[in-house]
Amino acid sequence: MKIAQTTLHTLSPATGELAELISLNPQLVFVFGCVAHFSDPLFFPFLQKHFPHAQFAGCSTAGEISSSGVSTQTSVITAIRFDEVQFKIATSELCSMQTSLKTGNLLATSLRSDELQAVLLLGQGVGINGSALIDGMVEVLGSQIPITGGLAGDDGAFVKTYTLSPQGISTSIVVAIGFSGKSLHFSHGSYGGWKPFGPVRKVTKCSDNILYELDGAPALDIYKKYLGDYAKDLPGSGLLFPFEMLSGMRESLGQIRTILGVNDEDGSLILAGAINPDGYLRLMHAHTDDLVDGAEIAAHAVMDKFEQPNGQALALLVSCVGRKLVMGGRVDEEVEAVQDIFGDHTVLCGFYSNGEICPGYKLEDCSLHNQTMTITYLSEMS
Repeated sequence: MKIAQTTLHTLSPATGELAELISLNPQLVFVFGCVAHFSDPLFFPFLQKHFPHAQFAGCSTAGEISSSGVSTQTSVITAIRFDEVQFKIATSELCSMQTSLKTGNLLATSLRSDELQAVLLLGQGVGINGSALIDGMVEVLGSQIPITGGLAGDDGAFVKTYTLSPQGISTSIVVAIGFSGKSLHFSHGSYGGWKPFGPVRKVTKCSDNILYELDGAPALDIYKKYLGDYAKDLPGSGLLFPFEMLSGMRESLGQIRTILGVNDEDGSLILAGAINPDGYLRLMHAHTDDLVDGAEIAAHAVMDKFEQPNGQALALLVSCVGRKLVMGGRVDEEVEAVQDIFGDHTVLCGFYSNGEICPGYKLEDCSLHNQTMTITYLSEMS
């Protein structure tokens, strides 16, 4: 497995900037970039021109991750040449948030085979029920196939996001990559670093990923009360104060939910994934050191399953935009912490997202996360 990477600041790169990537004759090219690039009608033809024999996958971001750190208003292009690993890219259009489960069913049906070993999933970051999308895939594939990935970002605006597939750039297409092959090594890790504050609140009315009431009162009213001055900047400021989901026994479920939108008319909150209707919620907050520690825990979870690769390895990092907002100018620290653990033979790529897809920490069942660092480690073994 060979990997080459570059970070584009414009769509008119300097001569030779893509030469190393092109020389690989890659089969797969990951592209994670800013909305300005993804919304440019010339972007996909640009990619096709330089990589005519490759298949593409990627999405828009709230910040781009590479082995050099975190950048914004760029596109990180990572070209991969496999020795023996095979992959298949499936796509399905998400017509509405309510069809998320069906979309997951269709994607999984397209990928299902006896050889399938793992799936990387990329979806749009608004107008989607990420947990239902995952449930739809698990219904078809079963829980033994690991599913990782994330939801596209748009720099925290929550207005319009994009995905990239061999079909082109879209605001409604969900992309899934199925990997197979005897030499494939695919592992993952996920962790947050957020801490709870404030009282536990009972979910008294919700529907899928829409939260209407907490303790019998409009959820938006309660949320605004705790946010104070931050309330005027909703939904973006909600990234700083996500919810932790608790069971009916008030025990942590290991999942955090970010707010993607608010409805002032009915006082509801639109969350990135489904809510436990019989459970409780409590607010979370974090400091930079806690989040960097969380990224290190996620990387060590990957290393627990580590095998020495044949050639280079790829670590796909999907970290929540809320983490980026909290860390501010120190955001590179969580990426540097992961690189230090994996070493120079591992190339990092990825993005800051509106949702992360991965089994939970030391768990096998895949779920939608918010406010976590999730890592997908991909390599070939001799």
